[in-house]
Amino acid sequence: MRTLSPTTARRLAITRQRLAGARPPANAAGMLEVVRDLSCLQLDPISAVARSHQIVLWSRLGKYDLADLDRLLWQDHSLFEYWAHVASIVLTEDYPIHNLLMRTYATGVPRSPGDRKFHAWLGANRDLRRRILAEIRRNGPLPSRYFEDKSGADWHSTGWTSGRNVSQMLDYLWTKGQIMVAGRSGIQKLWDVTERCLPDQTPRDKLSEREVVYRAAQKSLRALGVARPRHIAQHYIRGRYPDLNSVLDDLEAVGRVERVEIRDHGPRSEAERGWPGPWYLHADDVPLLDRLEIGDWEPRTTLLSPFDNLICDRLRAEQLFDFKFRMEIYVPQAKRQYGYYVLPILHGDRLIGRIDPKMDRENGWLIINAVYAEPDAPMTRTAARSVAGAIEDLGAFLGAKDIVFSKRRVPAAWKRDLLA
Repeated sequence: MRTLSPTTARRLAITRQRLAGARPPANAAGMLEVVRDLSCLQLDPISAVARSHQIVLWSRLGKYDLADLDRLLWQDHSLFEYWAHVASIVLTEDYPIHNLLMRTYATGVPRSPGDRKFHAWLGANRDLRRRILAEIRRNGPLPSRYFEDKSGADWHSTGWTSGRNVSQMLDYLWTKGQIMVAGRSGIQKLWDVTERCLPDQTPRDKLSEREVVYRAAQKSLRALGVARPRHIAQHYIRGRYPDLNSVLDDLEAVGRVERVEIRDHGPRSEAERGWPGPWYLHADDVPLLDRLEIGDWEPRTTLLSPFDNLICDRLRAEQLFDFKFRMEIYVPQAKRQYGYYVLPILHGDRLIGRIDPKMDRENGWLIINAVYAEPDAPMTRTAARSVAGAIEDLGAFLGAKDIVFSKRRVPAAWKRDLLA
């Protein structure tokens, strides 16, 4: 069994995430290249800096034109919005993988109290469902506010969806694949029937559950670089990998994946320590691993969205990078350790710190409230200049007229270059 050092494992993951090596072209073709490698881009409405999927693409492409992404989504329809590990942008060429959820969602005998409650609500709102579909077919694309709430029964929950019957039904029809997001007005979704959203060349294969897992597990593993089964199960179509261990056995038997070990030297001992496994590597990435192990490594310094694919599995990121990252959006301001919308700093093969930024669109300023360094971050001018360059690049992407360090809270060793 091949043995990897933690450094090699990190570099493999970062390279497969398109965060090292030559950048793809900053155009529509480059975007598709990135999404093919990542499999999905998480959607999130928070825009304290920019929308998360826009930052994820910037981290890999550099400055690009948002109109190219809109064209891929709303004109070429090479991408569409659907449920991956969360609500995401996914590839139209992967439609057969996502179609399994569309075909099976809310079918069969409900077993849990929550399922029974949802099925009862659906049964009481058949007319609402028919009316919404008829309106979309007749007048779509339409925003949710267009539809009148003529529900037969209210949706009750302890969350924000309580009483939002139209939104709940639109979400159901979307998950079932009957409607799709056909465009956006700001962050407002515009809904249309699926047959008007998907291009003619969309693959329509109806895959079995096992074939979906067979394909999705490989896409997840390739996006991760090297992973344990639970990492694979948490990525891409999160939680929809039944019999994953059996599928991995099949993939190993036909030479599509290989088992590897990750071994480390403990901080207080020269004895090697193996990381709990098994760990897997996709066979297509063996040549890349060979190159990394002889030193063919082109590092970059960039900033990551808090929902970036590299760190969206927080426990895996903590193990690979010794970097604990949690969102503090819902933490009261006085109790936040780092900030509202913090971007980790990727420097080579380490996460060396984080910044607390905010885009002031009224004045055109990218405001940096603070820069934090990890305890083992390199306190060198080279690192400081790299971090400063990444912040400047983010400002250029956002169209900022100026970068303002509001509280000048930065590591002392980096201050000269960050505040220059």
